[in-house]
Amino acid sequence: MSGRKTDRIFSSILRGGRRCLWPRGRYAWWRRCGHWLLLSIILVAVIAWFMPPDTQTLKQEGRIIYDRHGHVLSMFLNHQQQWAFATPAKRVSPVLIQMLIAIEDQNFAWDPGVDPFAIIRAAGQMIMAGHVVSGASTLTMQVTRMLHPAPRTLPVKIVEALQAISLYEHYSKSAVLGMWLSLAPEGGNIQGIEAAAHAWFNQSPRTLGPAQAAFLVMMVRNPNRLNPLTHPRAALATRNQILREAQRRGIISRAALERALATALPQRLYPMPLLSPQVASTLPSGTRSTIDAPMDRAVADIAQHALQQMAPSESIAIVVVSLKTKGIRAIYSGDWGNVQRDGFVDMTRAIRSPGSALKPFLYGLGFEAGIIRPSTNVADFPSNFGAYEPNDYNDRYMGVVTATTALRRSLNVPAVDLIEAYGPLRFAAHLRAAGTPLLLPYGADPALPLALGGAGISMRRLLALYAGLANDGVVERLHLIAGQQRRARRLLSPYAAQDVTAILNRPFPFGGPGGIAWKTGTSAGNRDDWAIGYNHRYAAAVWIGQPNGAALPGDTALAAIPILAKVFSILPGQPIEIHPTSCSLTLQRQPMGTLLEIASPASGSQLTVGEPVSIRIIGGNRPFHFLLDGRPLASNPALRSVDWTPAVAGFYQLSVLDASGQLVKRALRAVPPISAANVEWSNNVH
Repeated sequence: MSGRKTDRIFSSILRGGRRCLWPRGRYAWWRRCGHWLLLSIILVAVIAWFMPPDTQTLKQEGRIIYDRHGHVLSMFLNHQQQWAFATPAKRVSPVLIQMLIAIEDQNFAWDPGVDPFAIIRAAGQMIMAGHVVSGASTLTMQVTRMLHPAPRTLPVKIVEALQAISLYEHYSKSAVLGMWLSLAPEGGNIQGIEAAAHAWFNQSPRTLGPAQAAFLVMMVRNPNRLNPLTHPRAALATRNQILREAQRRGIISRAALERALATALPQRLYPMPLLSPQVASTLPSGTRSTIDAPMDRAVADIAQHALQQMAPSESIAIVVVSLKTKGIRAIYSGDWGNVQRDGFVDMTRAIRSPGSALKPFLYGLGFEAGIIRPSTNVADFPSNFGAYEPNDYNDRYMGVVTATTALRRSLNVPAVDLIEAYGPLRFAAHLRAAGTPLLLPYGADPALPLALGGAGISMRRLLALYAGLANDGVVERLHLIAGQQRRARRLLSPYAAQDVTAILNRPFPFGGPGGIAWKTGTSAGNRDDWAIGYNHRYAAAVWIGQPNGAALPGDTALAAIPILAKVFSILPGQPIEIHPTSCSLTLQRQPMGTLLEIASPASGSQLTVGEPVSIRIIGGNRPFHFLLDGRPLASNPALRSVDWTPAVAGFYQLSVLDASGQLVKRALRAVPPISAANVEWSNNVH
């Protein structure tokens, strides 16, 4: 292109621009104003595009976790110690949105971040009155002010207007509205409608009514001077003014207005939701968990009530899982904030000894391998396995019993006998293949003590095993985040799992709902007390112990069972029906003709007055009757033992009668306890 031609093109452009900006002819002045106005708008839009406000404040939110229904489960402060959470418009009651837009910025739907008509109106009112009568800020301008608070000077307002236009250019109206709902100051360290709804009304922002909505809209205007705790009259007058304006604009009805005006202002701030804090504090903010908030709250109440009866250093953990999804529905991990109870530790993930809680899986694998059946007779006598000599929890032995009774009574010797026949390495390998490995001491191999809890496992993995029992032997890891799926692994055949379930399905000893299959466990040294059970919909576990691993004081072996019964009393679900098994599960079907014998006290043994003695028998057929000198002893006819304390020195005649008519007798002798007087008398005799 020649230079002369280029000059002509540039000359024509300049002439066109001159005619556009400075037209001539009829109505030239109006046309000039229009052209200059359009140019100014374009120039402002371009300048504003490069002046977006810093939205870093929106990222300074606390941690918020939701339950499976989308309700708030727990809230945590942000790093600035503020209750601040992202609040999209969809989480807020429509009446609040309508009230906010109608009263604060009725042109919000179309204005470009600033409202020119409001600016003209406010300027005219100020000129006529000589002072500021009304503001001209839009919701978008309020957002820029919340993002960067600054003194209300003219330069600051100009910058805010440009940033508001920039927000309009870069974000949708819905996003800008969400910013306002997330940043709105609601008094003290409460920021945003989500936090305010819980702090002032203890409810979700979705459920806010007209009175609550007007209150929160009012608080943004001046959180200090309109705080109902310090300025109740000003707060009430302003809130009612907003309500009347909302009714005048058709947002609420006359009847709704009357009800709202009669609603009292909040008198206090509520504590923020804090359910399952040990778990919630580890999840990413905004996570939708599998926990059911009402169920979780009910389980927490049960745990808190139980803690009141415990020693200051003892703790409790409870987990409830859905058998259908394997999602955790309720979890109480410890007394949050209690230093003496190590409340910040999640005891559901701590490695503890399961005690006898692994026995059902050992028996199930034994059933599957054909080593034993529910009606197989097993021996419960004092025994040793090399250097290992297990004994029952209460040092009592029941003699010959069925496998059903051995598992129900959690007898130790038959369990060790079974794991010796099955193989401890094989038993541990099956659990590992099901996704629930046992933790052994460094360098140790699986051994016979595994049957009695000689290994470590977490509460969640132990409960996953029991959920697998309820699921016909298929084990799946538990999860806490909604929508997660874990790999399922088979541990037992359906028949073996159903046999174990039929054995464990029995009434709670201290009362409670029926149709629950349950098992207890107590670790060596009385450090862990377990109770785990399941019905057709839920599996639940209760653990009691000291987080530091110390032994529990006193005899607390059955302390977890009543708590487990209370947990199932609040859970919906059908009771488990007893499935018929290939062999009888009743004790009455034990083969007849077993010789009845008195195992202890031994013949010729000498008893001491005032010291209790355990009378134990073996063989025979239930029910049993114990008689002393022809008088019945108070006992349970289904048990093979009874406790008795000699009251006076002398000889006694013990008789035991079984269901088949067998009668055995033994002479017993009780002597006075050794004392200083006895010793002195003995010395004088010699």
